[in-house]
Amino acid sequence: MWWHVYPLGFVGAPIRPDAPPAETAVEHRLGHLEAWLDHLVALGLNGLQLGPVFASATHGYDTIDHFRIDPRLGDEGDFDRLVAACRERGIRVLLDGVFNHVGRAHPAFLALEEQGRAAETAGLFRVHWDSWSPGEPVPADVFEGHDQLVALDHDADAVADLVVDVMTHWLQRGIDGWRLDAAYAVPPAFWARVLPRVRERFPDAYFTGEVIHGDAAAIVRESTLDSLTQYELWQGIWHGLADRNCFELAHAIERHNALVRDFVPSTFIGNHDVTRIATAVGPELVPHAMAVLATVAGTPSVYAGDELGFEARKEERLGGDDAVRPEFPAEPPSPDALEPAAADAYGVHASLLALRRRHAWLHRAQTDVVHLANEAIVLRTATDADRVITALNLADEPVELPAADASSVEAGVAELADGVVRLGARGWAVLS
Repeated sequence: MWWHVYPLGFVGAPIRPDAPPAETAVEHRLGHLEAWLDHLVALGLNGLQLGPVFASATHGYDTIDHFRIDPRLGDEGDFDRLVAACRERGIRVLLDGVFNHVGRAHPAFLALEEQGRAAETAGLFRVHWDSWSPGEPVPADVFEGHDQLVALDHDADAVADLVVDVMTHWLQRGIDGWRLDAAYAVPPAFWARVLPRVRERFPDAYFTGEVIHGDAAAIVRESTLDSLTQYELWQGIWHGLADRNCFELAHAIERHNALVRDFVPSTFIGNHDVTRIATAVGPELVPHAMAVLATVAGTPSVYAGDELGFEARKEERLGGDDAVRPEFPAEPPSPDALEPAAADAYGVHASLLALRRRHAWLHRAQTDVVHLANEAIVLRTATDADRVITALNLADEPVELPAADASSVEAGVAELADGVVRLGARGWAVLS
């Protein structure tokens, strides 16, 4: 179960620096993150999912050197120390692999602009040479209209070789796997060419792809990826709770069940690209969102700060991600010293993650809807031998719901009697 961190923001590095990385002095900021590892473990998690750590021009997704730690974060020694500190605590490490595109300032692309077709790296990119004349900007494909993100040519053997080299280089340095950024923009056949070569050397490596649309099951089969990000479930949780519409949540869970038959999705209620869950649904309904995340199938991640009640809204503008990618204090606060709202959020996350650890079988179990109304839902996640019941009330009044044979309360607050679970206004509980 991952703690998801956006490193550049977390350590307070400048996101849009004035100087390029080649002219930037190394700032040893990764130790800032190391100071939070015990917080990760105390919360009940056992994985560190890092956003971009490689040298880039701005936000990390415009890579200019896949083999170098971004000097705003530190150097390879700092990274090795972070990985070693994770190993000491039994924490797995997942890196963010940006392999759909590179930054326009990447040396391989700069060579094209200087040498044109003659550049040795010309085969790495999708370039429209017929419309190019020497001295003009190179007309290469870009990622989703972002001129600074130049798309790689995934039909080229050289691109496959590059990605294999990058993946194996950092796996050799001790990481456990990769989150593949914008995997939906890369042909599944490309991953099917690359990943078996990586697994030959690192058979236990884990690969999850960022996919926001498409036939997820087919993508997994064709790509050989282990997992994909489950945006449909995230959206069903967010909108279902925010709109007080449990029917949308139920529909998303039914769709989720179908995916679980083919693979275990990467589940979340927050990440570096979306509005904070406390802002999206309101702090009083964060426990409901977290209860769903903790009791349905998947490999869950918690976006750093959500467990402390952080609020922020993503905006569609330059710098619109900054609010959801903030700098963190030098050290984590003691749970005993948290402000009430933060203490509530921390307590909910810790109790539900503990529940998830007690019931490891939830990883790949099916969930059915026992009771459904606009503002109330009862879910049962079960195997032949085990089950947990998640009861949610979104209304401003107490409610009585079927307990589905539950006999004890594992998390939340509820009264159980005569086959009924009684929840207070906006109440929630997980039962067994």
